[in-house]
Amino acid sequence: MYYFVYITFPSFDEAKRAARHLLEKKLAACVNIWKINSLYWWENEIQEDDEIAMIVKTRAEKYSEIRNEIKKLHSYTTPCICAFQVEEGNSEFLRWIDSIVEE
Repeated sequence: MYYFVYITFPSFDEAKRAARHLLEKKLAACVNIWKINSLYWWENEIQEDDEIAMIVKTRAEKYSEIRNEIKKLHSYTTPCICAFQVEEGNSEFLRWIDSIVEE
């Protein structure tokens, strides 16, 4: 089973450091990073900020370790770290994830 893990960060530099950390530990095969605009409730007010989002492509059994690593590295008090199960995918791509992410 495979997961795409969605995480948001306050800056590109923080996201890039986290991505490299996950890749170096072989917890991810690939990380996509892009700029987003977020509107959300925080401390009883609607906030609006530019953020950086990332999708981490990995094996499902690595989610807990990824979550724990991100929580150690992240500057947010309550970081968004959510996993989406990959229901179907290009078999060659999924085998590539297997070849990178260690069991």
